[in-house]
Amino acid sequence: MSFGGPQPGGEQPGQQHGQQGYGYGYPQQPQGQPGYGYPQPPVQGGQGYGYPQPAQPNPFPGAQDTGTPDWGALADASAARSKRKRWLVIGGGAVAALAVGAVVATAIVSTNKDNEQAKNGGGTPTGSAAPTDTASPAPTFSSVAPPPPPNPKDYISDPKKDKAPLTPEGLFPGKKLTMSGRVYAKGATSSTTNCAAPTENGLGTVLKAQGCQRVLRATYVKDGVAITVGVAVFPSEPAAIKAKNQAQGNIAPLAGAGVKDFCHGKTVCLRRTNSIGRYVYFTYAGFTNGKKVTTSDQPVFKASDDLGTFAFNQIYARGRTQASAAAAAPRE
Repeated sequence: MSFGGPQPGGEQPGQQHGQQGYGYGYPQQPQGQPGYGYPQPPVQGGQGYGYPQPAQPNPFPGAQDTGTPDWGALADASAARSKRKRWLVIGGGAVAALAVGAVVATAIVSTNKDNEQAKNGGGTPTGSAAPTDTASPAPTFSSVAPPPPPNPKDYISDPKKDKAPLTPEGLFPGKKLTMSGRVYAKGATSSTTNCAAPTENGLGTVLKAQGCQRVLRATYVKDGVAITVGVAVFPSEPAAIKAKNQAQGNIAPLAGAGVKDFCHGKTVCLRRTNSIGRYVYFTYAGFTNGKKVTTSDQPVFKASDDLGTFAFNQIYARGRTQASAAAAAPRE
């Protein structure tokens, strides 16, 4: 119900094969045998083909100086170098193959290890310390539900909670009232514990029967229409409801403070009654010139509606203020 409105390598040994080399020039004539028809190579200090031959330097120290290169030694040396190169190439290739094989084997072992760890739920990363406790603490919640926010209506229904001061100025503040753009000037106000005194036509009897404790009044006027609004306070909500249902008569019109008498004598005025909590509120509206109110007099009905809504809002605001203060107070 709405109460009025106001979001994550090593050296590879090269074997020396002492093969007999073969000369790359003319075939050599076997020693002590007749030649084969080829002229003999010149010998140092000997006679060649009729010309003296110059001495030739020995290209290989320690070798017999025959005057010609030792083609067999050259061939042996060349073959030895070629064989050594082959062994070096073969050895280097073997070392490279071994190195590649070692890298591949390491990668396979590492991959298998990672797969095994993943299958078994993981393991400790290399080079890092194993965490002692990786689980986050589970949130805890109190088993006791927080109390609901206070209900303003509870504070205007129970006299043990409804302790705020209650005065005409607190209930009807200021010197004027604006409702829906309509401005009303405030006249006289009053407060009394004699609940029968500010009533007429039998209303006092009903209020007293339900234990009325106080009646507060204020009068407002606009364009020749005066309205007295009265609020009666009871000891409980059931008592207020009974008083509302049994109400007869009217709250007495309150003149003064610039508002002359109205709704007296045999004139006809508009009266209304309602309640909220332990409060019953009344309005009594009519013309200040004594004219009788009819159903066609909408300014009177509108004024009665505005003042009734104002009274309801003020009483409910009283409960809301006390409920907010209780919610902000420290709990023991």
